[in-house]
Amino acid sequence: MVMSGSGERIVFVHARPGDESALTGGTIARLRADGSRVVVLYSAAMTEADAAAVSAALAELGARSWHRLPQTSVGGAELGGAEPGGAELVGAVQSAIDELDATAVVVGAVDDALRERATAAAHDVGLPVFLARSVRQASGQRLIAIDVGDHLDQKLRALRQFSARWSLTECTRTLADGTTDVITDTETFLRADAPRPAPAPPNPQPARLTLPNRSLAGLGGLLLGILFGVLGTIAHQATLTLYGVALPIGLSIAFVGIGALLLGLRLVVGDRFVVGLAAVGLLLTIFVLSLRGSGGSVLVPAGLPGTLWTVVPALIAALVLAWPKLPPRRR
Repeated sequence: MVMSGSGERIVFVHARPGDESALTGGTIARLRADGSRVVVLYSAAMTEADAAAVSAALAELGARSWHRLPQTSVGGAELGGAEPGGAELVGAVQSAIDELDATAVVVGAVDDALRERATAAAHDVGLPVFLARSVRQASGQRLIAIDVGDHLDQKLRALRQFSARWSLTECTRTLADGTTDVITDTETFLRADAPRPAPAPPNPQPARLTLPNRSLAGLGGLLLGILFGVLGTIAHQATLTLYGVALPIGLSIAFVGIGALLLGLRLVVGDRFVVGLAAVGLLLTIFVLSLRGSGGSVLVPAGLPGTLWTVVPALIAALVLAWPKLPPRRR
């Protein structure tokens, strides 16, 4: 609520008829003059005379819309928002917020239960709350002062509609118990923003491997590399004939297998040392098995499949090892 005339939509929550004029009358008039929409909610019971006074006072302030909140009782005293009917009151305030598509809620209630429920209803939907406060009530706190000097006459006319609660002499209000206060050209509020959600805890980083564990993991990677090198060398020449075309099914499976091995180790272990040993075991095995045996036999005969089998695994290993460290996923 910045009183900028930018089409604000404000819900006011008060306990008794007349409080809207005494605590926030100038603000209501200023908002309405700026083209903002206003709805006033009351928690106390009303007689026909009260309803007529409210309608007349709001008309003086340029507002029309007001509603009664559901009542609950504790110990025989009616308290809007007190348990056990607090949830019903919160729901009613939120319904008014939704219907108006409100941008803020102003609470002028003195009663703690009503103030807390209205504040909770606003904060549940992420709206700021402005609590009507005097300088004495909020000593040491930073208040927002609204200049209502241009609308002071409207506020005074609205206050005169509640002659049963007080009398007015110029800008002095005398309550039924004899206490007096001066109606000034400033209304003050304490802003209470909706609490921000706590930041999500950072994703736990994988614990660094100790030297013995790293050595064991490296040995496991080396053995896996040797195993995949042997299996791939044996299978890389296998083909599948389909419609007269020989498909290099063995070579394809071998490439997928070593890619899954190296990438899986990189993602799960997160240690280039382990992945590097797996790549060394794989490439050394392919090299050794590519040599001609003592009897003249070869497991990697010359040709395109053999050439690819000796070159592509090295490229895959280099790519996996050189790829930057993956950032942790955000949940």
